[in-house]
Amino acid sequence: MAVETRPGQKVLVKEMSWDPITRIVGSLGIHTEIDFTNQQVLKCYSTSMIFRGFDIFMKGIDPRDAHFITSRICGICGDNHCTCSCLNQNMAYGVKPPPLGDLAFNLAETADYIFDHAIFNDCMANVDFCEQMVKETNPTLLATAEKTAAPGRDIHGFKTIADIMRSLNPFTGEFYLETLHVARYTREMYCLFGGRHTHPSTIMPGGCSADITHQTCTDYYVRLMRYFDYVKRSVPMHDDLYDFFLRELPGYDMVGFRETNLVNWGSFDDPDYVDYDYKNMTEWGRHRYITPGVAFGGELISTDLVEINLMIRILLGSSYFDGWENEPTFVDKDPLGNPVDKNHPWNKVTLPKPQKRDFTDKYTWVVSPRMYDKRTDTHVCCDTGGGPFARQWCTAKAGLVDFGYAKATGHSIQMVLPRSPNMPEMELEWHVPEKSNAIERDRARTYHQAYSALIALHNLERAMKEVQAGRTKSWNNFKVPDSAVSCGFHEAARGVLSHHMVIRDGKIANYQPYPPTPWNASPRDVYGTPGPYEDAVQNTPIFEENGPDKFKGIDIMRAVRSFDPCLPCGVHMYTGAGKVRKVMHTPTGLS
Repeated sequence: MAVETRPGQKVLVKEMSWDPITRIVGSLGIHTEIDFTNQQVLKCYSTSMIFRGFDIFMKGIDPRDAHFITSRICGICGDNHCTCSCLNQNMAYGVKPPPLGDLAFNLAETADYIFDHAIFNDCMANVDFCEQMVKETNPTLLATAEKTAAPGRDIHGFKTIADIMRSLNPFTGEFYLETLHVARYTREMYCLFGGRHTHPSTIMPGGCSADITHQTCTDYYVRLMRYFDYVKRSVPMHDDLYDFFLRELPGYDMVGFRETNLVNWGSFDDPDYVDYDYKNMTEWGRHRYITPGVAFGGELISTDLVEINLMIRILLGSSYFDGWENEPTFVDKDPLGNPVDKNHPWNKVTLPKPQKRDFTDKYTWVVSPRMYDKRTDTHVCCDTGGGPFARQWCTAKAGLVDFGYAKATGHSIQMVLPRSPNMPEMELEWHVPEKSNAIERDRARTYHQAYSALIALHNLERAMKEVQAGRTKSWNNFKVPDSAVSCGFHEAARGVLSHHMVIRDGKIANYQPYPPTPWNASPRDVYGTPGPYEDAVQNTPIFEENGPDKFKGIDIMRAVRSFDPCLPCGVHMYTGAGKVRKVMHTPTGLS
């Protein structure tokens, strides 16, 4: 515990670290200095101490193996990587799947979204809002929750806010246990088209090799209708819980707050428009069921995937890598003749340089992806909003989507959920919120469960028409070219996912996959700009009632988890003890 002095005031500052906040591989660390006098986080550093090097060992391999290998990048979003790699390869090979193949991609991936968002929200992130956690961190708030009626009780069945909190208690809560069952049958939905989850066996370049029949579609439909029963209860339940926090804890909208700088590549292509040709990517990208978009300072800057691609920069600064400025350039111009920057993923060369962790210099294996704003000649630190926040924000603002069940209005997304086995038709509307913060990222996720399910239903209806018409072919042949430059743009459940590939002599010369976590967990870049986790945690107010000796950091954890850094399996905590402040390497690195 350290005491620092400011003019006229003694300030109690304590360094605290959560390392690892395990997300599958358990490599995320959050290191902070907290001002307990003013109840505010002063500093935050995000670290990852694991290096794997997929972009290194993929050099020289047959491009047709890319989706099998990259699906192993992650144990929870491997299917997203597989799909993204196949989109990338479709561009490289110039192959367009039959409509049923495109629809199979969409049906598999919407199933993944509804699976992932359900289990993350209610078996992972919302454990931070459960009765047991609130009892240990904000007992006064729990007492109020016991006496507060839930506005949506007639829909979701929980009489009070405290009842909602109890339903989220791990391993005992009613909604927690229900979500575990949901996770099982939504993965079954994925397997009907993808073969396996999370490492698909039937998703491939040129389409889908699954035997898609009327029975396949019916099996998917039965499970989807069951899911609509679940999500109709989930949305109002979460609204009640989040609104309670914002109402009873004034200022809680600043927990996890950062400027609305968002990235979203869009997902779910329309078979009537997509041809996977880079030269037509602007047009078919804008016909996606989730509209691509980049936002700077709360302004939608672009929905053009070609422009978005060329804005990407991979920076270093606090990362354990050497620069590649002296390495050969792979791509000078894109297929449309636009100049490509040296720091673009097509040109990035991975040159690892292991070293000590030093928060004044290098402290993580994560690089710093940024978006270049040519208007101001700046590199903007953008985040994915945990995935759903950015996807819905850009889709709503763009106002391009309208497929019957859902419509983007320019300020919201209107949804009509059809009658399901135990629930009547329901209308929902997600409004673009004023702030990007922890609560609104979590809220967007529950609405995105409904939105993804509606995309699934619409694509399923289209797939059934293909099957009924006898158009059951779902893949096309292709040939690997001697040389190609390609990219695949998709969305993992938690945000942007892009694969950039260069083929030379029929082999991979460069392959750079960029999932959402490098965007969100990035460190301070060469310009000193902190990454999204760091930015969202720094200056976050502390509402936890525990003092420094029993501090759990629940507000910090809610801020970090709102970004959905894969799946949280557990948290280990280290609290720094009092010592003379000097530069040295310690488990936290802040001492």
